[in-house]
This record gives sequence, C-alpha cells and structure tokens, in this order.
Amino acid sequence: MKFKLIYPRWPKLARQTEFHLPPHGPVVFAATLPPDVEVEFVDENLEEIDFSGPADFVGISMMLTSQVSRGWEIADIYRQKGVKVIFGGIATMLHAEETSRHADAVFLGEAEGRMEAVFDDFRNNRLRKVYDYLTDHPPIALVGTARRDILKKQLYNYRGIQMVDLVHASRGCRFNCYPCAVAYLGGRKFRPRPIDKVIEEMAAIENNRLFLVDNSLAQDAAWEKDLFREMIPLKKKWCAHPIEDKPEVLDLAAQAGAWYVYQAVFDTSDYIKERIQRYRDHGIAVEGTILLGLDTHTEDFIKRLVDFLLEIELDLAEFTVLTPFPHTRAFETLHAENRIFSYNWEDYTADKVVFRPKQMTPERLQEMLFYAWDTFYREDSQQVRMSKLFQQVLRKEKADNTYQPRKRELIRQAFGRPVKK
Repeated sequence: MKFKLIYPRWPKLARQTEFHLPPHGPVVFAATLPPDVEVEFVDENLEEIDFSGPADFVGISMMLTSQVSRGWEIADIYRQKGVKVIFGGIATMLHAEETSRHADAVFLGEAEGRMEAVFDDFRNNRLRKVYDYLTDHPPIALVGTARRDILKKQLYNYRGIQMVDLVHASRGCRFNCYPCAVAYLGGRKFRPRPIDKVIEEMAAIENNRLFLVDNSLAQDAAWEKDLFREMIPLKKKWCAHPIEDKPEVLDLAAQAGAWYVYQAVFDTSDYIKERIQRYRDHGIAVEGTILLGLDTHTEDFIKRLVDFLLEIELDLAEFTVLTPFPHTRAFETLHAENRIFSYNWEDYTADKVVFRPKQMTPERLQEMLFYAWDTFYREDSQQVRMSKLFQQVLRKEKADNTYQPRKRELIRQAFGRPVKK
C-alpha cells in the first residue's frame, strides 16, 4: 500500500532567520505504521506536492494552527480525486471539528498500538470518521524509534550546515501554563520513556546535534539525572527546553553535552538573571523565549525587558505575541471576554496580534513586537548570534574528539563571518 504522508507549509516568524528542522511528529507517527505500508513523506515547506503521483491513502500531519487551512486545501484536492484522507497531529487535535469537514478520518491522540486497526479499517472500507484516543494514552514503552529514514535529509540544513535532529524522552506535562495546550493534548501527568530506549534511539541518530523536544525536562530531577548520566557516553550536543535549576542536574547536563536551553524570560528579576547565569556557569548557552502581550504588559515594561536582555547579554532571543490557541487557558479567558477579533487560523503565527490587549491597542502591541526584535538584534544580528552558538558547539566537539574540521568552513560560509579557533 502506498501511503503519502504530507506536512503542510507554514509561515516563519517575520523577523526570524529562516531555516527548517526535520519535523518530529511525522517521523514518530511513521514508526507506528504497519510494516507493509510504503510511506512517501512530503514536507511542503521544502518541496512541492505532486498531486498526480500515486497514493492509495493520504495522511496529513499538522503541528501548528497556522498549517490547518493549507492542510484542509490539500485534503480537498485529494478527496476530489477519490483518494481517502486521514488527519493527525497536534493542530488536528486542536481543530478536530473543523478538520473533520475536510477528512475521511481524523485521528486524535497518540498513535502507538493503534495504526494496525486503522489501516485494517481502510482496507475494508470502514474508516471511522473520528478515532478519539485523546485521553487514552498508550503505554509509554510502546514509543519506538522514529522513522527518520522517510526524511530527505539533504533538505534540512542551513546553507550547508546540518542543523539538529529532533528526539523526545517523555510525554505529558504536570504544568498547565496559561498560553499552552500541552495539558489538553498530552495530559497533566509526566510520562517518561524508558531511558534505555531513549539512549538507543539517540545513539542511532547519525547527527551529532540533537534537540530534545520534550515540553520540559524540569519535571523529575531524579529522572533527569539518570537520563543525563546515560547520555554522557554518547558525546552528543543538544539543546532543550528548561532543565531543573539544581547544581547536580546542571553539572550532569553539561557533562552530557548540553549546548543551549530555551528559557522563558518573563520579567527582569534577579531570579531570572541568576538562573541564566547558572546555565552559563556550566557552559550552557541560553535562548530566551519572550512572550509579549500579557495583561500586565505595558509599553514601558516591554522596553525595560528588552534592555534587561541586552544587559545580561542573552545569547539569543525569540519574541512572540500571546496567541490564544484553542484549548488553552488563554483562549478560554480571551474568548469569554470577547477580546479575540480574528479567528482566521492563518493569523495564528505567534507574530500577529489577534486579540485586544489590556494595556495598549493591538496595533501598538504589534509595533512593540517588532521593536523588541529590532532593538535586541541591533548590534549583533540573529545570524551573528547563531554563529557564536555554533562556535560554542565546535569547541565542545573539539574537547571530546568529535570535532570535524570541515564544519568550521561550512559555518564561516553559512554565517558570513570568520569562526574563531
């Protein structure tokens, strides 16, 4: 059976340097397919869809709300040709009712242990309109090694530089943050994968650089320490969302190859300043994730926050505006208060204001978003700052004898500046 798996295109942040990482959802999903299914994967961000090509069954994997309109268009084209279409992925779960209007089947939840039955239904012409496993999580031990073989790896680089491969060590999140849908999607319980399976998967990845895409590693300090201890012999270099702010955890993370972390910066407090410094004391760089537009945010606050980021010499920063994605606390609050003025999902890119802020007009918040990007990167562009991060990883690779001299020249070409020895 020929199964075409499609990842719809989506727009990047307006001020962000554009590069493409290999998507994680499709390769994890592909690992759950029956062995007799021949998968063709198309990432529309990097290649055109050949709608005339052979396909017995089409799957559309959507991660982001800004992908859904395009996903629906793709499905409509295939269904007009008489090809059945199934949707899955995070954005499918967030927009299930709308998506079902463009689908023969919608799969909600985690796919491990369930695809044999779905494909059996397809073969016997009895596809269900909705397969709802959203709150019925399969045993975490069923999560297998992602099918990275379906990727055209040569497409996922930045000017010749191989970026990171994505991998996850856990699912679920015990937190329930205001702008986040993870509590709805994966439940409030932290579900770590067996560490031996995680290490086996990491070891099998050819790329030396990884992105641990777990919602947060800072959920169970004992588990974190066990994971990092097992990672040390791999000599991988990796980035991740926050890790536990404890000396022993940070020390083990550094030994395990922690390259940089994404850390939410929500104020100008000493707490934030000192936390970032502790990362740096362990040789771990920090990319700040800065969300603008909360009800307490004024123009002066945003300006002070940007000045603070420059003062503490943050390595990188990614600025977004509060975006009320469905099934988040933000959506529930702003929708109930009648403050959302756009339900056009193509606007939900996290760099367009779609609601009425409390402290300023939507237009002014949009201007302040661009002010933040432009001010932070006024002296050193994002490309220059990215170059510095790559210099750091080269030093780490050289220290543990995984360094490849050819990488130095590729980085120089990619970022347009000399790379320090």
